Amino acid sequence: MPLTDLTLAECLALRPDLDEPADLDAFWDLTLREAREAGGTPRFTPVDTGLSLVTTYDVSVPGFAGEDVRGWLHLPAGADGPLGCVVEFLGYGRGRGLPHEQTLWANAGYAHFIMDTRGQGWSTAGGDTPDTATSSGEVPGFLTRGAENPRDLYYRRLFTDAARFAGAAREHPAVDPDRVVVTGHSQGGGLSLAAAALVPGLAGVMPDVPFLCDIRRGALIAGAPPYTEIAEYLSLHRDRVDTVFTALSYVDAAVLAPRATAPSLFSIAMMDAVCPPSTCFAAYHRYGGPKDLRVYEFNGHEGGGGHHRREQLAWVRELFSASRA
Repeated sequence: MPLTDLTLAECLALRPDLDEPADLDAFWDLTLREAREAGGTPRFTPVDTGLSLVTTYDVSVPGFAGEDVRGWLHLPAGADGPLGCVVEFLGYGRGRGLPHEQTLWANAGYAHFIMDTRGQGWSTAGGDTPDTATSSGEVPGFLTRGAENPRDLYYRRLFTDAARFAGAAREHPAVDPDRVVVTGHSQGGGLSLAAAALVPGLAGVMPDVPFLCDIRRGALIAGAPPYTEIAEYLSLHRDRVDTVFTALSYVDAAVLAPRATAPSLFSIAMMDAVCPPSTCFAAYHRYGGPKDLRVYEFNGHEGGGGHHRREQLAWVRELFSASRA
């Protein structure tokens, strides 16, 4: 796949000036307060996966409007004492999958929360959390669902789910609340940035080729979905351009990024047609805390793949070791 965006040197020099709503903080304060006031408590039900080294629980956490959001919790079998924890959010189209499928972090000795993605689960892994909101007229997918009013946005609901899930992880008795990291690939990377901005006290964040960053630029230059959903919608509703991008700015992870202060490890792929590297660099440059970066110059949306997962394991080990010193 050829380079279709800015060069690496141009991306490193990029300093985007993104439009930030004046009431952004008030918007999210109200949204999260409404979710807390809706009530409910997390539930954890043991699951027999047949695995002897990992203990798994079926998770249900009250998310947006108190609605149940499903997930998995994996723990190293027989673990003693509060554990460092990795909370993982999933890529576009993916659901939480089957309980035995994602056990790497537990096998490395950490608690691992996996959040299901409301309304998704048709790609690679099935989902179990419905999106209960009704809408009409959007392009198939999620970016234009409720796109003319920030309170109706699909990603308002999903960002709230992510914040509530990260909070539930910090409160679990098996987890050390001072050693919780959020991560995810693509859509999950954008969710991890949102959670880091909205949940105080996280130990770290690892956004991997993050989606939902500098959304307007993504809609202009991305050569593959999902950003193309916005272009398709606005090609029909030509009078709604400003309205749509104003609404989406409330769920732009690059706009929220200055509010996140935990140490971070970004990964960006320079031949990514799904999440163009310049959009990912927008979030990286605006990020409000310490930041480390891995660039994969000849990779597409798969990013660094297994190589980057090894980088993440080493980074988490060092981060958690330092926090104990």
